Amino acid sequence: MMSFAVVVGLVIAVLAVCHGLGWFSCSRYRRDAFLLLAVAALVFAPTLAAHLRAQNAPPAGFPDLVGGLKATPGCLGVDTARTSSGKQVIFAWFEDKKAALAWYYSETHRTAMTQFFPQSDQSKRTPMADVPDDGTPILAIASITLADKTQASATTFPFAQIAIELYRPLPGGLMLGGRFAPATVKVPGMVTIAVPSVPQEKK
Repeated sequence: MMSFAVVVGLVIAVLAVCHGLGWFSCSRYRRDAFLLLAVAALVFAPTLAAHLRAQNAPPAGFPDLVGGLKATPGCLGVDTARTSSGKQVIFAWFEDKKAALAWYYSETHRTAMTQFFPQSDQSKRTPMADVPDDGTPILAIASITLADKTQASATTFPFAQIAIELYRPLPGGLMLGGRFAPATVKVPGMVTIAVPSVPQEKK
């Protein structure tokens, strides 16, 4: 299968050729160039989708955390990413503390805890005991860095780092055309800037 880098390179090459031929300066050729790019997108979309799925796939042996999160009542949205430092990250937004606790006690989360931390004393602690139950949304960030060959010999875990962090939105911020958090996450004082309309070309 064609690599992701090759696909990106081909798209850049098409753009460069179109620009070099001056196609973007003429409405007729500009339309042809966009049509060419649309065809390229249709051809290479399966390759790009497969690449992204492979990047965001859970490590071997891990339960389907993303699916479990999405099925949790009160979960407003889930997103995944791979950082430049090598961490695989899951972002999960919850409507409030009650929704976050629903995930904590869910079968998927309990299975994950038992599978990777069988000796954990979490059952003796009250989860989110210091988090106020005031209806404020909660962002949970789960990050993991898989252990490389040198680290694997020093630990029985298949990862070098794993963490669960909880955050709450601060008032303020601005957005234009959308934002990282789901639209259903309420943020007081968030400023929305309207997307300027594109001037119609005179015929």
